[in-house]
Amino acid sequence: MGKTTRQVRLLGTLIGYLADSLLGDPKRGHPVAGFGGVAAVLERVTYRDSRIAGVVHVGVLVGAVGVLGAMLQREAERRGPLWSIAATATATWVALGGTTLTRTAQAMAELIGRDDVEAARGLLPSLCGRDPARLDGAGLTRAAVESVAENTSDAHTAPLLWAAIGGAPAVLAYRSINTLDSMIGYRTPYYSRFGWAAARLDDAVNYLGARVTAALVVLCAPAVGGSPSGAVRAWRRDAPRHPSPNAGVVEAAFAGALGVRLGGPTHYRHQLQIRPTLGEGVTPSVADLRRAVLLSRLVQTASAAAMALCAGIGFSVVGRNGR
Repeated sequence: MGKTTRQVRLLGTLIGYLADSLLGDPKRGHPVAGFGGVAAVLERVTYRDSRIAGVVHVGVLVGAVGVLGAMLQREAERRGPLWSIAATATATWVALGGTTLTRTAQAMAELIGRDDVEAARGLLPSLCGRDPARLDGAGLTRAAVESVAENTSDAHTAPLLWAAIGGAPAVLAYRSINTLDSMIGYRTPYYSRFGWAAARLDDAVNYLGARVTAALVVLCAPAVGGSPSGAVRAWRRDAPRHPSPNAGVVEAAFAGALGVRLGGPTHYRHQLQIRPTLGEGVTPSVADLRRAVLLSRLVQTASAAAMALCAGIGFSVVGRNGR
């Protein structure tokens, strides 16, 4: 892939980021929701209590999305650079969810701050898969902070990276993998084998994004009155004990940066998990949730700014070489 193609993809990625920042997720007919509906229908046919069935399920769905993205990208490139930029930008916007994440978490903070626990419980499923009926205000706050941390990577940094690396096919395939993991990647008797492929593939595609996110948390921590050294310490000490190789990294970094304690008993609809403690501070308050939202926004902006810098350097190099 030539330098010009790389810079075109970076530019498309940045435009997709700006679209997400200004518009958030589409209000109706979100393609990710449509994909989830198709995946749920297909699961009725493909489900077996085996890893092989799960591999087939994931392979068919991710493969189809990847082929569709490749066809879109190829046709766009055939038509010219502007079409290629538009294809990557559209796919990136579809895959990103950082703006909706922070808006929802901010709304959660407002509800908990008003002691409207019932309304906060109703909003929680928009952030994560916890069982809201089992959570009080403190539990809802902790769940929201953990969701903001994990999804800063999953809904923003990782898709942004995949869009820059591989354009529309890569970012759409990433989003399909991440969606499947949220649907079937559970460690339950029903999904432990069928969802194995989705969970392992999600671990692989989020590995780089999680660590880039954690590094940016370290850099941005002072802007929210946080501790860079605390973020690094929690990342190194606590993340390896988390069952997820990626969620543990970003949640530990957020916990250390904000000076709060995350983890512990975690209620999902299907089971109770005892998560390791992340960080060494106090239980997060509503004020800490607001700081987590601001930290997420700063990390999102920093990741996009880094890509803009790379794009600018690349275009400068191409321009000089073209003289």
